[in-house]
Amino acid sequence: MPGLWERLRTGLTKTRQGLGDKILSAFSGRQWDDDLWESLEEILYEADLGVSTVEYLLSQARVMVRQRRPKAADEVVSMLHLIMVEALASSSPDPSQLGELERPVVWMLVGVNGTGKTTTVGKLAAMMQRRGHQVILGAADTFRAAATEQLLVWSDRAHVPVISQAIGADSAAVAFDTVTAAVARRADLAIIDTAGRLHNKVQLMQELAKIYRVMGKAHSGAPHEVWLVLDATTGQNGLAQAASFMEAVPVSGIILTKLDGTAKGGVALAIARSLNVPIRYVGVGEALDDLMPFDPESYVSAILGENRTPF
Repeated sequence: MPGLWERLRTGLTKTRQGLGDKILSAFSGRQWDDDLWESLEEILYEADLGVSTVEYLLSQARVMVRQRRPKAADEVVSMLHLIMVEALASSSPDPSQLGELERPVVWMLVGVNGTGKTTTVGKLAAMMQRRGHQVILGAADTFRAAATEQLLVWSDRAHVPVISQAIGADSAAVAFDTVTAAVARRADLAIIDTAGRLHNKVQLMQELAKIYRVMGKAHSGAPHEVWLVLDATTGQNGLAQAASFMEAVPVSGIILTKLDGTAKGGVALAIARSLNVPIRYVGVGEALDDLMPFDPESYVSAILGENRTPF
């Protein structure tokens, strides 16, 4: 089975072709001169990074170029690597380590329909179960029969139990019951799957806030993490979704999915800069282990096409 680096690099092939390969092709073997700024700017815009992010990257690169006075264009690529890594870096600890938090730790996943949220819940459960943690899942998407069925399939693959109720049941009640069961069973982690929400529907977002509040009554401090699942193929549109969800619940991290199916993987830079919320995980395929912790160094190396093995 390919290692983390190989899977990440393969998953980001389309993004690398639209960004890293174009930069390397334009700059390879050339002396650095001011004419190349226009080429770099054009490539960054074509990669759907967004105006704000492109302007940021260019301004930071100009500062570095003035300071270091590179002769070869590929030196500027190395500078761009450093700037991107810094933009993506987070000083907050990795929540998957669980730390000294009182058990059970509770994670809540939110997002619009079609982002791969339920699939991501299953992958997270498998990852944490492999680490030796006792995990329990909550099927709080009670609006779609298929959602519960899908979660049961993933729970079977990951060998973890699911708390569910009938279709149409109160989602908040399912979340409450899941956390209560996790406490009673002395589980290490409870992961709550919520219904896909249209980010522009006020009533649905209010229901999401209710689910969040109810879990705190079942276990003090719950949920400890609220992760917004964004589909990378939507590019800049994901930022509008994120803003609405952040008004409803305190989003503590981003999970970026479907990177293997898009050339818009550079949107991670826009997300990190615009939302000031760390990216926690990235999805690069449909397999159980195709969700991996987000590592800025590895991510940037993969999209710029650098022959590194950072993992």
